[in-house]
Amino acid sequence: MDADFGAHLAPNCYFDHTFNTETVKILPGEYYVTPRDILIVTVLGSCVSVCLRDRISGIGGMNHFMLPGNNDEGLTPASTSARYGVYAMELLINHLLKIGAKRQNFEAKVFGGGAVLRGLTVNNVGQRNSEFVLDYLHTEGVQIVAQDLLDIYPRKVYFFPATGRVLVKKLTSLHNTTLIDREQQYSMQIKKARVAGTVDLF
Repeated sequence: MDADFGAHLAPNCYFDHTFNTETVKILPGEYYVTPRDILIVTVLGSCVSVCLRDRISGIGGMNHFMLPGNNDEGLTPASTSARYGVYAMELLINHLLKIGAKRQNFEAKVFGGGAVLRGLTVNNVGQRNSEFVLDYLHTEGVQIVAQDLLDIYPRKVYFFPATGRVLVKKLTSLHNTTLIDREQQYSMQIKKARVAGTVDLF
């Protein structure tokens, strides 16, 4: 994995007493895969998440990523943005295959892409993220069984990979700026990140 790229396995684990299960929270630039019956949670603004699972074995995972925005100097061309999204998806797919998932059994649920970040709306970041992930999954032949994209609200997504169940809560009001601050910081980070290339799939 390219250390400069910034995508990595989510380290934040805790016990969710509401659902009575072990839970992993993923932040922008992170992903998580598991063969176990646990819960994966994330909060999305302009970013998108793909909940991807093997519908036979229940092995599944989730990522959380954003395409770099274009800028006036043209330092982040569209091709680089696409490469970033492909890399983020291949990390998730590669790790799922590595722990035993079968590509022919993949099904996906996709979320996010809300217009919530000031300063990034000019580049339609949420819309570009949404269009990318739908196009990518279609090209890869992965069935999309559910989606909740665009709109103006952040979302909290709860994914149970063992069963494929997903709960989505739209956050119509934010009590603090944590989500927006995280995504703005992440946006700056990925503009500076280097994409070394694609990930070899097993």
